[in-house]
Amino acid sequence: MTDSPETPAAAAPVAPGDDHAELRDAMHRVRLEVGKAVVGQDGTITGLLIALLSRGHVLLEGVPGVAKTLLVRSFSRALGLDTRRVQFTPDLMPGDVTGSLVYDARAGNFEFRAGPVFTHVLLADEINRTPPKTQAALLEAMEERQVSSDGESRALPDPFLVAATQNPIEHEGTYTLPEAQLDRFLLKLVVDLPGRDAEVDVLRRHASGFDPRRLDDAGVAPVVTAPQILAAQRAAASVAVDDDLLGYVVDLARATRQSPSVLVGVSPRASTGLLAAAKAWAWLSGYPAITPDHVQTMLVPVWRHRIRLRPEAEIEGVSVDAILTSVLQQTRVPI
Repeated sequence: MTDSPETPAAAAPVAPGDDHAELRDAMHRVRLEVGKAVVGQDGTITGLLIALLSRGHVLLEGVPGVAKTLLVRSFSRALGLDTRRVQFTPDLMPGDVTGSLVYDARAGNFEFRAGPVFTHVLLADEINRTPPKTQAALLEAMEERQVSSDGESRALPDPFLVAATQNPIEHEGTYTLPEAQLDRFLLKLVVDLPGRDAEVDVLRRHASGFDPRRLDDAGVAPVVTAPQILAAQRAAASVAVDDDLLGYVVDLARATRQSPSVLVGVSPRASTGLLAAAKAWAWLSGYPAITPDHVQTMLVPVWRHRIRLRPEAEIEGVSVDAILTSVLQQTRVPI
């Protein structure tokens, strides 16, 4: 299997005469730029790139203090896109995210005041600390890339990416994200604690005066433009897919629905998400068509948040990742 988006990924091979070499190099420069501020999260950075190339959104889960917010801030800085941050709290209202109608006393009418969702990159910080009603405010924006208010639909900027962070659900003061909300995220990436060497490097940087609140001091700068990102998205979408690979994705999806430990398996939306992510990973890795390896690599981060286990399986300590690994092992791989 190829490198996982949650583990360090190798540099992409560039074939002679590759029409997309310049775009692909630009995307890899983003990874290097983010690495100036964030240590030991190469795979997670790759996952963010895959979500961006797939026109999807990403949910980052990890305990406090593993640089989830810094990671997204550095990523958006390297992209050179407009970015807004919303700190999700229990008293946050839907209008605080999407915008609301405000009465203009001078004009004698109501006018729409756009919320922070009207940006290229929305950092939804600690999204599971706000009630489901406010979480649901993002559903239309994430799926339709628009906000409807007072009978009018307002388009969001393009490209548009929601990068949400959350603490593990067993932490105090958190709400479980509704299934409909989870399904809008293309990827769920688990941000683990860094290894010893990486943590030593983190301390070394802080001892030398690094301040995570000041990205300029770390030298993080924009290395791509919005037109380049849109062109890279089109290039990733054009990656070839054989019919046997389409059947393989469907067989994997059906296997999740038939697993005795699974109450609710993945939907067709999950299958299309896996296909899009596999195409983006193949393009980023320099392949003109997806292979079973690309599908296998992306399956867990794309599907882990879309499956609901049976209560007895949860009691026994069965994990979704383990179920998906078993599905991969038991499903015939096309040649």
